Amino acid sequence: MIAIPSNSAIDPQDPDPRDVKPNNFSETHRDATPAPHPSSNVATLAADATHPPQQNGNEERSGPRNAPRANNDPRNDKRQRQNNQPRRDRRDIHGWIVLDKPIGMTSTQSVAIVKRLFQAKRAGHAGTLDPLASGGLPIALGEATKTVPFVMDGRKRYGFMVRWGEERDTDDSEGQVVRTSDVRPTPKSICDLLPQFTGRIDQTPPRYSAIKVQGERAYDLARDGETVELASRQVEIHQLTLKEQLDRDHSVFEAECGKGTYVRALARDMGRILGCYGHICALRRTLVGPFGENVMISLERLEALCNRAASGEGSLADALLPVETALDDIPALAVTRADAARLHRGQAVLLRGRDAPNGSGTVYVTVAGRLLALAEIGNGELIPKRVFNLTGLTASSGRNERV
Repeated sequence: MIAIPSNSAIDPQDPDPRDVKPNNFSETHRDATPAPHPSSNVATLAADATHPPQQNGNEERSGPRNAPRANNDPRNDKRQRQNNQPRRDRRDIHGWIVLDKPIGMTSTQSVAIVKRLFQAKRAGHAGTLDPLASGGLPIALGEATKTVPFVMDGRKRYGFMVRWGEERDTDDSEGQVVRTSDVRPTPKSICDLLPQFTGRIDQTPPRYSAIKVQGERAYDLARDGETVELASRQVEIHQLTLKEQLDRDHSVFEAECGKGTYVRALARDMGRILGCYGHICALRRTLVGPFGENVMISLERLEALCNRAASGEGSLADALLPVETALDDIPALAVTRADAARLHRGQAVLLRGRDAPNGSGTVYVTVAGRLLALAEIGNGELIPKRVFNLTGLTASSGRNERV
């Protein structure tokens, strides 16, 4: 389930990270999943397949909405105990953590855990991952939350496995079977179909999605048994490749796509055209904007690093990527300290001299190599739009060069 992308800082309740399943791909029936060919990196996702959690699924599917709460709710006692305990001081921490999210954890829970580990004042994520999925979840801390939209607008890359023969109401393995077929596609028929799903295409989002229908989220309406009819919209698929045909029931793909694309809908629509039906049974995100697998960190490694930092054996700054990492596709513009002072007060700066940039558009502004603001160039002026206050803990010096 793809949940609500958040462009702002969030403060969910902290879960217990020990309840999380290992980071591997899941399949509805382990015995039905064949061993992948060792030559395929993507197909190895199926090797450690486990049964996905069938209870709540994720935050969109958890229990009835607006259920009455009894007066003896034990959570009231927990809150009372928490209120009586001294609250840990939150800190100003600025930068990015790209969590290699494990299966079974929601994106909201992931942010809560990272926020608690760093004792950060503000945190948010750039692009929700389903609980069924693993892979890159960029988490913004502090002033990095101001750059979240730039990451969400970037390309995403996914490796995913489709189970043929069944269509499910959620378009993934957590849903109920709604259609079946004995037909199975051949690798040639799949490859012949892929050009239809490349470029700008019309796609109808899954019924269990975060699209709003008359003010209600579609997944809430679907969960309550209401019929949800969603309008199709244009999305862009930059690349869609069949990586391996594991057996007659399972195919492994890689997709690179733009904002708003539902991989679950890809599996559903391919299955319908091929006449065999299909749904996603494994999904891993390997790229989000500028963040690839080379900068992902597992929850276990992150916890170990935070424990070492707490004992004085390291620094939390070593785990952070600089705020400006999210702005890789935006030109940088260095200014003098005098101009920086004006921008910091929200005042425009005149651009003059032969080194003044031409044209218009968004730039990120630096002073003495330090990020200062996001600004717009227009009519010979530099107009600040978002000013950064990086007082507190930031990424270690040279962290960008090591990425």
